[in-house]
Amino acid sequence: MSTKALNNQPQLFGHPIGLFVLFLTEMWERFSYYGMRAILVLYLVTATGGDNPGLGWSNGEALALYGWYTMFVYVASIPGGILADKFIGQKRAVMVGGLLLVAGHGVLAVEALWAFYTGLFLIVLGVGCLKPNISTMVGGLYGKGDNRRDMGFYIFYMGINLGAAASALLVGYVGETIGWHYGFGLAGIGMALGQLIYMYGQKYLKDVGNLVTEDDEEGAPRPDLIGNIFKEKNATIGFAIMLALAAYVYFVQGAWDYALLIAGLAFAVGIGIVIYNDGNDIEKDRIKVIYLSFLIIIVFWGSFEQAGGLLNIYAKEKTDLALGSFTVPASWFQSVNAIFILVFATIVGSFWTWWRNRGSESSSIFKMAIGVIIMGWGFLFMSKASTEVGYDAAGAVTEKSAMTWLVLAYLFHTIGELCASPVALSFITKLAPARWVAFMMGAYFAATGLGNKVAGLLGEFSESVGEFGIFTGIAIFCTIFGILVLFLIQPLKRLTHGAEDQEGDSAH
Repeated sequence: MSTKALNNQPQLFGHPIGLFVLFLTEMWERFSYYGMRAILVLYLVTATGGDNPGLGWSNGEALALYGWYTMFVYVASIPGGILADKFIGQKRAVMVGGLLLVAGHGVLAVEALWAFYTGLFLIVLGVGCLKPNISTMVGGLYGKGDNRRDMGFYIFYMGINLGAAASALLVGYVGETIGWHYGFGLAGIGMALGQLIYMYGQKYLKDVGNLVTEDDEEGAPRPDLIGNIFKEKNATIGFAIMLALAAYVYFVQGAWDYALLIAGLAFAVGIGIVIYNDGNDIEKDRIKVIYLSFLIIIVFWGSFEQAGGLLNIYAKEKTDLALGSFTVPASWFQSVNAIFILVFATIVGSFWTWWRNRGSESSSIFKMAIGVIIMGWGFLFMSKASTEVGYDAAGAVTEKSAMTWLVLAYLFHTIGELCASPVALSFITKLAPARWVAFMMGAYFAATGLGNKVAGLLGEFSESVGEFGIFTGIAIFCTIFGILVLFLIQPLKRLTHGAEDQEGDSAH
């Protein structure tokens, strides 16, 4: 039974009904994305012959595409956020993104190489429109000082992981045992269900996600994000430095693809500085913290996203998947993280509530740093697993590692994610100026995308340095990096000017 809140939004279980519309929409969107992700690399490395042929790529080629694709999926959130902030609003951007995703996943079901690349391209555009804006809409359901906001994001995060858990099991099984393109098609059906729910639930989202056309609080018009790059000195300098780096990568290193990426990011850096210049003194300090937090995000996801690439291939090729007479599909391990989240989310959330109530440090930056450290420790189990793998003289695998190590790695990755990721989403909506919140959320997901690209590079690097070196190196780096962030907690907290205190900072 629902009631009316002070802001006239219908309520259900103490939260706006719109939250549950967005919850279900995101659940099915993540079902489609993680389902496709669970089988993407496996499809690429499967031989071209047989009953369920793949593309027959090498592991390095597959991980390279995986890195580029997952990066662009999230980097597209920057233009997606600008599209919403400047032109059509968050609500319409989510609608456009959903339609693009339905089309993209549908095209992937077609057994043709042109359809494969076209489908990936449409999914990149769709996620770029949907992902940052639906997350921003969750924050928009709650007014300033509403201490339900963090819990709203916590509930929303459960939708993400319900979709992810179900998709790896269902799409993974269909893809590996029936046909890869049937798996891609099942992911598309899930996205279509999410889109229908979003369209039906528009009546509960009337007051959120609309285009804000008014001038800012001081009465000045919003700056021209592209034009001002070349009018404001610091923005021009930032843009020029990125272009110089792109030129170096192209002419000296000969890597045109990375040069093109850096040149594109030059505009993101320039726009980020223009938005920083647009703020008052307090907003500028908070924006500094947001931008610094993006570095934590890149490190976290650069390590964590080995799951869809290197760990996915490791599960298929070097893990003993026999469970009695049943062989566990390798793609099922993509659901382990999501299942663990559903099991441990309440426990971790309760711990942080207890931790805060006893007067201990519980800021978002602190939780993110602890999350990086714990997640990094999960790779120590993979270091142990890599020592159990045996090879013959030709390099073929003769002995495989136990599934236990992979499960334990995902457990630590999950605990780390529960410390870092849900609170990061809420953190952005607390600190970002309201007029630029969609861009900031887009930039957050772009940082996630860069982390995904780092993950792909590390996966490729493992072919030359070995998996033990990669796994152990990630664990050591994350531990040192997390400790360094902990030393910076107090100065960073001062720059937030009490933004988290004003929101009542709950556990998640």
